[in-house]
Amino acid sequence: MSRPPDNILKYFQVMAKPAGPKCNLSCSYCFYLEKENLYGENHDFFMSVDTLDSFIKQKIHGQNSSIISFAWQGGEPALLGVDYYRKVVELQKKYAGGKLIENGFQTNGILLNDEWCSFFRENNFLVGISIDGPEELHNIYRVYKGGQPSFDRVMKGLRLLKKHDVEFNTLTAVNRKNSQHPLKVYNFLKEAGSGYMQFIPVVERAAQSEKLKLIPPDYKGNSEVSEWSVEPLQYGNFLCEIFNEWVTKDVGRYFVQTFDVALESWLGYQQSLCVFNETCGKALVIEHNGDVYSCDHYVYPENKLGNIIEQPLESMVYSEQQLEFGSSKKHKLPAYCLNCNVRIACNGECPKHRFNQTPEGESGLNYLCAGYRKFFNHIDPYMKFMANELINQRPASNVMQFIRQKHLLIHNQ
Repeated sequence: MSRPPDNILKYFQVMAKPAGPKCNLSCSYCFYLEKENLYGENHDFFMSVDTLDSFIKQKIHGQNSSIISFAWQGGEPALLGVDYYRKVVELQKKYAGGKLIENGFQTNGILLNDEWCSFFRENNFLVGISIDGPEELHNIYRVYKGGQPSFDRVMKGLRLLKKHDVEFNTLTAVNRKNSQHPLKVYNFLKEAGSGYMQFIPVVERAAQSEKLKLIPPDYKGNSEVSEWSVEPLQYGNFLCEIFNEWVTKDVGRYFVQTFDVALESWLGYQQSLCVFNETCGKALVIEHNGDVYSCDHYVYPENKLGNIIEQPLESMVYSEQQLEFGSSKKHKLPAYCLNCNVRIACNGECPKHRFNQTPEGESGLNYLCAGYRKFFNHIDPYMKFMANELINQRPASNVMQFIRQKHLLIHNQ
């Protein structure tokens, strides 16, 4: 193990899946539902109190940061019931040792009620709610196991979050269908009360001959991109159209994760979102039984680091296997990416999506490359302006006035 000295900031994130891949929805594009196959039929997907205790203790004690963040996801983490998370809070207080504890909870919103929302509010949980746009777009893929639509129940949950004044953001999976209607999605989310939006591209490859049909990027057998995956240029168009609306009207009023992280790149900061960072490996995942994997997108047998009951979490975070996993993101970039003018913002994006070949035939090109090249080149002048404003201690929202003046000059010529 190569762990940093105690005087160096030790920080890592571990996404917790206390209910494993179990979910009350059966979204067509979900890459996690089939992870049930890793554990066999009739498996009890429930993180025991002993495992939960060990995880919380080790995560808090394994970092010397004054703020410790927990992320609860699934599947659907609410399936375990609100009392389970009361136990979570109890254990966090037990081991906090003066550190500030933060909690994020990603949910489809189906099970939310007054009790859940009161709990979230009382304990300052940040809730992420998954919604893919207005009803006709959301219900294409986000359905129950019998195919019934989920939109009405999700919106009921969202309204309850607002009623109880729970801090929340929205996560939208950008797929083959809703990617064709960017402004419809964006304006709907604004009207629904989302002040902070995440747009996550859906990209999956399938192989019919494997136990896990959705496969990692280095898979060498026959496979094809799923029918629900977003197309590269369409994803670029989706981001560009929303950005055009946002940069002229909404800077400082609504926040879009991709735009915020892009601005970090133009400011020369290290990106706060792992997919755009130069390296990765600091965002692991723990399954319901204590198994720890390199990343949420790499829950495959070859990426298992160990089990938290059998070995310390910190030893897995700083293991040679995990350090190599994190650094390979940078070292395996093809020459096409190394010479790209938007590499500072993209850095090859997520290794999970690097299964295409470059024009020169080199492997490792990101499937979404064409979309990202279009998007990052499109936003370049606006990002430069906003970065300069912030450097000079002026608000980035001045870009809206800059655009209005620019358009006025063009109109008067």
